[in-house]
Amino acid sequence: MHDVSAERVFRVTVRGRFLDLTAKARSYLMGSVDEHDIMKSGYTAEGTFTYDKRIDFFNFRYEVRVGGDDPETAAHVHGLAETEGFLNTMGFGFRDLKVTLVDMSAMWADQRLGGRSSTPTDNSLL
Repeated sequence: MHDVSAERVFRVTVRGRFLDLTAKARSYLMGSVDEHDIMKSGYTAEGTFTYDKRIDFFNFRYEVRVGGDDPETAAHVHGLAETEGFLNTMGFGFRDLKVTLVDMSAMWADQRLGGRSSTPTDNSLL
């Protein structure tokens, strides 16, 4: 029997594209581009925002810890809401958001049992 109260750890990646950026927004992003290099990023509770000098595509990376009856949906909703909230607050237009989850708890359990690790899932539930 699966313990629905157990906390699970997900790596949530939200990918998208910028849309209709103002000159001010584009200038801000260009001035901060080195701080948002994907090679310097990680999965954090606060989220990590990455993009490159083309200022076309972006990624957000979150580590989300959730329990309950449907942790996949909870992690998906959390990552999407955090991303949309940040982009809206900053005034960055966006489109084509796609959420991908990796259940790290399952991966660690598989490794402890000598099995293969979990693969990323496209969890486009919403």
